[in-house]
Amino acid sequence: MTKTVLVLVETVDDYLPLLENNGYHLIRAQTPALRAEAIARHGGEIDAVLTRGPLGLSAAEIAALPALQIICVIGAGYEQVDLAAAAARGITVTNGAGANAVAVADHTMALLLAVVRNIPQADATTRQGQWNRVISPSISGKRLGILGLGAVGLAIARRGALGFDMQVRYHNRSRREDVAYSYCDSPLALARESDFLIVATPGGANTRQLVDSAVLDALGPEGFLVNIARASVVSTADMVAALRERRIAGAALDVFDDEPNVPDELKTLPNVVLTPHVAGQSPEAARDTVALVLKNLQAFFAGEQVLTPVTG
Repeated sequence: MTKTVLVLVETVDDYLPLLENNGYHLIRAQTPALRAEAIARHGGEIDAVLTRGPLGLSAAEIAALPALQIICVIGAGYEQVDLAAAAARGITVTNGAGANAVAVADHTMALLLAVVRNIPQADATTRQGQWNRVISPSISGKRLGILGLGAVGLAIARRGALGFDMQVRYHNRSRREDVAYSYCDSPLALARESDFLIVATPGGANTRQLVDSAVLDALGPEGFLVNIARASVVSTADMVAALRERRIAGAALDVFDDEPNVPDELKTLPNVVLTPHVAGQSPEAARDTVALVLKNLQAFFAGEQVLTPVTG
């Protein structure tokens, strides 16, 4: 029997035929209006939902989908999916852990190089006919702190250690026994031991504002912050104040509290590099993400264990 998948995501269109070619019927609803209409008109037919962390799936929407059996989230984060409502119905939730780790790690290093080496400003002033040869710090041999050592954090760590000879430290919910990187028991301790602090942990209530004024002060006036995870992990107000007052040297951000709206204060600060939540986007990442969704769907509907279950 053909299974129907409600597609809420808007970034993997080129690879959705992978699902269709394997017998899945897709209902594309990639705007709020289309989403509400699809749930109202086709709610009883929908077996699966494909979403991403910020788009989520609410308890009310889950209630309006009586045939729903599985929610597949692309990317590692699932902060706006109502896990309690899903669990109450026995609905399986999966995520895309690791599928876009390569792209995110690459973008992280690009952001780090851009903000530390002053690349956007150098490009802009050179185009304006200026010749401002500003001396910027090197990143090689420095101390790299990673907040969250999952698939993305590990990929960043490898690039830092092997590509730039960095001393890598990390903070996780628990120490990992399978890595040689140094463990710090809190975000504050990690910041104290870092020249560059990379935020790579999932969003949600458990990680909300882990990086606050105290952590930023521990990072210090020569330290740089890079966030490719979720904006909620960092106190935006504290970060803006630290940047404005030069209590940290700079920040590079791919995520924001109210996307696609970016605070004007961030836009006007000279020591900030901004990108529009594109770290995980590449043709390769999109392909691998949809391939993982397909594997999870096939396993689930065959009565087998899914590959990347979310347990809350």
